[in-house]
Amino acid sequence: MAKKSLLNEKEINIILHRLACQLIENHQDFSNTILIGMQPRGIYLANRLVNILENEYHIKNIQLGKLDITFYRDDFRRREDPLAASKTDINFIVDNKNVVFIDDVLFSGRSIRAALTAIQAFGRPKNIELLVLIDRRFSRHLPIQPDYKGTQVDVIKDEQVQVVWKENNKKDAVYLINSDN
Repeated sequence: MAKKSLLNEKEINIILHRLACQLIENHQDFSNTILIGMQPRGIYLANRLVNILENEYHIKNIQLGKLDITFYRDDFRRREDPLAASKTDINFIVDNKNVVFIDDVLFSGRSIRAALTAIQAFGRPKNIELLVLIDRRFSRHLPIQPDYKGTQVDVIKDEQVQVVWKENNKKDAVYLINSDN
C-alpha cells in the first residue's frame, strides 16, 4: 500500500485560514449563519474553523452543530458490517438560516445528499452551502459541488484520500493511499 503526502501541517493551516476568510466574506458576522460539522470526520474541520473565526478574526456567537447522517444514508442496510452511528448535536432551529455543511472529503456526494435529508428534521434552511477540505474529483455519483474547497485532488477509483488531524493522530496531514501496491 503506497502512501503519498498531499498536504502537510503548514499547507493545511494556510487553507484553513483561507476558508475562514471566504466564510467571513460571504457571511459577515454569522448572525444568520449556522455551521454544521458532519460526523464523524467533518467535525474536526468545523471545530478548527470556528476556533480560527473566534480567536483570530474575533467573530462572536458562531452557532456550530454536529450532524450524524448514518440512518439517512442510502447504503445503510446494504453493508455487511453495520455502520456505527455518531451523535447529532444541533440545539437550535435552522429555519430561515444560512447553513454551511462542513466535511473533510467530498467523494461521491452521497453523504451530502443524506445530510440534506437529515437537516430537514431541524427546520427549513434559507440556504445551504458546502465547505470541504478536499474535493475529490472524478468520483461523483450525484451532481453535488462544494461552495468552498480547500484543494481539489484528481484520483482514480483504487486511490483513497486520508485526512488526519492533530486531535486524534498527533499531526495534521492529507495522504493519497493507493491500495494496488
